[in-house]
Amino acid sequence: MAEDHGSSRHMSASQKELGDEDARVVRVADAARTNERLDLAGNAVRTAKYSPLTFLPRNLFEQFHRLAYVYFLAIAVLNQLPQLAVFGRGASVMPLAFVLLVTAVKDAYEDWRRHRSDRAENGRLAAVLSPAAPGGAQFVPTEWKHVRVGDVVRVVSDESLPADMVLLATSEPTGVAYVQTLNLDGESNLKTRYAKQETLSTPPERLAGAVIRSERPNRNIYGFQANLELEGESRRIPLGPSNIVLRGCELKNTPWAVGVVVYAGRETKAMLNNAGAPKKRSRLETHMNRETLFLSAILVVLCSIVAALSGVWLRTHEEELELAQFFHKKDYLHRDKDNDYKNYNYYGIAAQIVFIFLMAVIVFQIMIPISLYISMELVRLGQAYFMIRDTRLYDESSNSRFQCRALNINEDLGQIKCIFSDKTGTLTQNKMEFRCASIDGIDYSDIARQRPPGSVASPLSHQFF
Repeated sequence: MAEDHGSSRHMSASQKELGDEDARVVRVADAARTNERLDLAGNAVRTAKYSPLTFLPRNLFEQFHRLAYVYFLAIAVLNQLPQLAVFGRGASVMPLAFVLLVTAVKDAYEDWRRHRSDRAENGRLAAVLSPAAPGGAQFVPTEWKHVRVGDVVRVVSDESLPADMVLLATSEPTGVAYVQTLNLDGESNLKTRYAKQETLSTPPERLAGAVIRSERPNRNIYGFQANLELEGESRRIPLGPSNIVLRGCELKNTPWAVGVVVYAGRETKAMLNNAGAPKKRSRLETHMNRETLFLSAILVVLCSIVAALSGVWLRTHEEELELAQFFHKKDYLHRDKDNDYKNYNYYGIAAQIVFIFLMAVIVFQIMIPISLYISMELVRLGQAYFMIRDTRLYDESSNSRFQCRALNINEDLGQIKCIFSDKTGTLTQNKMEFRCASIDGIDYSDIARQRPPGSVASPLSHQFF
């Protein structure tokens, strides 16, 4: 199969001299000595965002990226101060705590599914060469998370590769192997990879003592630079991108292939290109953030007007504040140690204006209703449940149901206006059927309805479609 132009360009660009000081040494079929001096990554992968220790602080940090949550938190804090308390202290905290709890439960469920997917991925089995196996060296089933750099792994057709491996041998006499890189670059066409002729005819167990010096892990999936030294030989065999198969690829049209692991776990090219689970936000949520800013500006204006008018009233009735009906400057039921009446926390007109402004913020907080966010989170959970359980979204060919992997963007499904695709077959599954056409005022729909299934289309349909 022919390589794509981008792949060949990256391959040619990676062929430069590899210095010994920059190389990492991999001993073939000797993972213990390979990992003895170097702190190489294990093959276990982790795509989950949280751990039991980091869930609470990190989830709260992400939730408070929403402007409305910061606003509600400020309101709850202000209401805890004795001078500003308008509602009950607990009543101001409960709504915010509830919406934070609902969102945290939703995020925890999503991350639990990622942990479950990681366990399934790390628990898959691979055939790893074990020199100490009973009856001599042979390939034994090993979980992916226990595969190490330097292990020799055997992969069969239609099987995924557990790590980035340099090919040592294949079932083909020419050493060719066909791999599908759909999970890496989205290309479904098969790529060719080759094993070197020097290792093709040598049994894997007899390659013990060979050394691979490879470049440091990097994100370039089209580039690779290394060299191979066989035991007893002084020359170095160059290795390039055509000699490595990457984690996430699948072996196709090749009964089996054997390779040695050079990058494992988080150091594989697939994981280095994985940016982790992003925090997705829907268009509706982005719009709500803008509306929150707009309503907050109106709220500040209203509270400023209330505080200003209050300041005018305080200045006008400054001499009457001690006896004002709804403004008690003094507590006439209790005296202090100087036999004077206690002060009702009056700090002057300027301080009273600030307090009244903040109290107005608490009173007018309903302009941004927290119930809206509670309702949205509950609706999203309900939407996800009904979408997953919808029998009309079931695919019989793959025996799979609809999967809602991000509960934060459900509403975006109803706002899709354009779909861009580089290939027609991606959208049509390469199943195209002439349905109807109107050309020069003539309706040719009857041609499509009258033609029996499987028959040859008319010359007109060939000409225009």
